[in-house]
Amino acid sequence: MRLTRIAAVVLLPLLPLAIVWSQSTPPDQQDGHASEQQVLESDNTTVSLSPSSAAGKELQPVELAPLPLAAPAEIKIEHSDHKQTDRMFWVVPNFAAVSPDTELPPLSARGKFILAMHDSVDYSGFTWTAILAGQAMATRSVPELGTGVKGYARYYWRTFADGVSGTFFTEAIVPSITHEDPRYYTMGHGGFFHRFGYALSRTVITKTDSGGTSFNWSEIVGNALEAGLSNAYYPPQERGFKQTARDWGTQMESAVLNNIAKEFWPDIRHLILRHD
Repeated sequence: MRLTRIAAVVLLPLLPLAIVWSQSTPPDQQDGHASEQQVLESDNTTVSLSPSSAAGKELQPVELAPLPLAAPAEIKIEHSDHKQTDRMFWVVPNFAAVSPDTELPPLSARGKFILAMHDSVDYSGFTWTAILAGQAMATRSVPELGTGVKGYARYYWRTFADGVSGTFFTEAIVPSITHEDPRYYTMGHGGFFHRFGYALSRTVITKTDSGGTSFNWSEIVGNALEAGLSNAYYPPQERGFKQTARDWGTQMESAVLNNIAKEFWPDIRHLILRHD
């Protein structure tokens, strides 16, 4: 099970509120323009010199030439809250997410393995695995693993193995072979459904190392490899072709939820945590 599945389920109900906030207008630009105009108009006042300053000689008022009122420059506000963070809610690894309007150089094979390592062995990965293992045991998703402390330990190391193998297959091994970029490039602009559709499409379409786009072999094949590998360490009742196919479907569902969570995490982060 991918480590972002539950996070996405938690974040999805918050998406409409986040989008409403993200599409709100910037603060009072018209008030700023009015203040600017008042300052400029104050510079156009008539200046008269005091008679005493000219030894009694009467001077005529000097009229200053009016200053041209230039159109206010267009202000481009870059919301820092639209930037991605390394973790979602401090416990969900998010190292593969790229902030909107960001162009990055292609990752080398070594860079892809480093990215997968960060997503796998960061402290948040261990914490999130603990949460997922607890949920799996509470729902008895694999009843053969038992309950109690021993049962939880069995759930934990298998959940950790699922996460690490899936991450390395989809972010390092397969992308290095297919020359694909495993990072998620956040759109961050546009309406809710436009961004939602973009997040869905990234499950089957990805960016290549050369800057183009291609079929997302990393996600499709990588998740299939992870599902197949799980046959090696789950009980016999949880193995076989049908179970592997179900596991692959679960992995792809998690990938979809993962992309949606990444796309709207910056909006939710500002809305809930009020981070600027």
